[in-house]
Amino acid sequence: MAKKTEKPVNQEKADIQGRVQPQDRGFEEAILGALMLEKDAFATINENEIPLTAACFYDDYHRMVFEAIEKLAARQRPIDILTVADQMRKDGTLEKVGGASFISELSQKVVSSAHLEYHARIVAQKFLARELISYSANIEKKAFDETNDVDELMQEAERDLFELSQRNIKRDFTHINPVIVEAVEKMKEAAKNGGKITGVPSGFSDLDDVTLGWQDTDLIIIAARPSMGKTALVLSMAKNMAVDYDCPVGIFSLEMSKLQLVNRLIVNVSEINASSIKTGRLSEEEWIKLDKRLKILNDAPIYIDDTPGLSVFDLRTKARRLVREHKVRCIIIDYLQLMNANRDGKFDNKIPREREVAIISSSLKGLAKELNIPIIALSQMNRSVENRPAAKTNADAFDTKRPQLSDLRESGAIEQDADIVCFIHRPEYYRLNMDNEGNSTEGIAQIIIAKHRNGAVKDINLQFVKEFARFQNLEQSPPYEVPYEDIPSKKNGRNHSDENAGYQAPPLPAYTDSEPPF
Repeated sequence: MAKKTEKPVNQEKADIQGRVQPQDRGFEEAILGALMLEKDAFATINENEIPLTAACFYDDYHRMVFEAIEKLAARQRPIDILTVADQMRKDGTLEKVGGASFISELSQKVVSSAHLEYHARIVAQKFLARELISYSANIEKKAFDETNDVDELMQEAERDLFELSQRNIKRDFTHINPVIVEAVEKMKEAAKNGGKITGVPSGFSDLDDVTLGWQDTDLIIIAARPSMGKTALVLSMAKNMAVDYDCPVGIFSLEMSKLQLVNRLIVNVSEINASSIKTGRLSEEEWIKLDKRLKILNDAPIYIDDTPGLSVFDLRTKARRLVREHKVRCIIIDYLQLMNANRDGKFDNKIPREREVAIISSSLKGLAKELNIPIIALSQMNRSVENRPAAKTNADAFDTKRPQLSDLRESGAIEQDADIVCFIHRPEYYRLNMDNEGNSTEGIAQIIIAKHRNGAVKDINLQFVKEFARFQNLEQSPPYEVPYEDIPSKKNGRNHSDENAGYQAPPLPAYTDSEPPF
């Protein structure tokens, strides 16, 4: 029998209060022995609510044995005393645990494999207890350090605890009956809306006709080249959602500050030149106009976070809080390529950028499913559009400058993870003043739905008012047919209190064919 090497120092480590951490080597031995004796034992422990992994084993030698068993199971190889010993020999861990005799001893400590699932649950729970001890000790240590920001520490604590709970919960099968009931309820809700909007309305009637509103759990990618108006589109959309439909919206801006975003919203609704808003050089009439039109933004349920270099971990924590505390129904991210996949919020040069973007897009889709809300993420496009060869005719040029799915920047995973991919295309930007049918493209923006997992792909035309950085329905030209101050501030009837308060608009349906300007 080979002599066991000395156990690692951390094997018997006590916690900061001098107590041995939760563990039970007897259960660990019984599990490993059963795994090597029973044919279907490994499949049994993987069906537990809390999945059993190598990290769940407190004893380092037991952990090495389980790692060998996992490798055999992954390759669908038989799991027994001989194959486990052989795998550990290949891994270089057999002599560390004391040789093949140690593996043999484990198989002799199995009283019965009938309670294997229960034993595995106990070991997994003790691992979670150790993780909680480690988690709380880390938070306690940082809390004593006065150099740490308490708000950031609170976010870290919430994020890590949530990640711990999600990492160790295994979703089970769901019978079809309750899912059918949920589907029928959604059909009834859609019927109440006249078969129109079933999700979060964008406020653009033609777009909502195709999508029926942004649907819960969907990841929507809106991509365009610089200066096409990505931010203007989602801000117009956020204003429509929050002001017209009283639908709470969260905006994560990684590029612009919250003041810059709000200034653009002010320009959007006030119809005052952006430079005048920025410098404050307004005439008396413009100040009166601004005061009246800003009333619709007061108390609008729009929540802005302008943390630069936001990581997917921090986004998840903040998004959960927005949904929980403010009932946010849609989240907008400006923009995807400025995010990173690292916990510390720093870009990792060791990870290829395409791989990091793939992690981010996958995480956003997962977050949309978890929160059961639509997530809209802006995305950059590569230079393929500009680099395409010059066309000989206007018709060819019009098609040449049209964005394609292959133009998405840095990762094909974005296309794969997204439920909807939209492109913003403004032909007049490329001096294409007429489309292929001879129609003027002045002030026209095409929203190209290039991918729609649950619906049709189609081109939607919107009006782009460049001087106010605003997108609107084509039928909204001119944008205001009545004095703005006479327009009810909310579709749902919520008005802001002022000196003339007293008017209460009647509630309107979730969607109407004739879209009011605001």
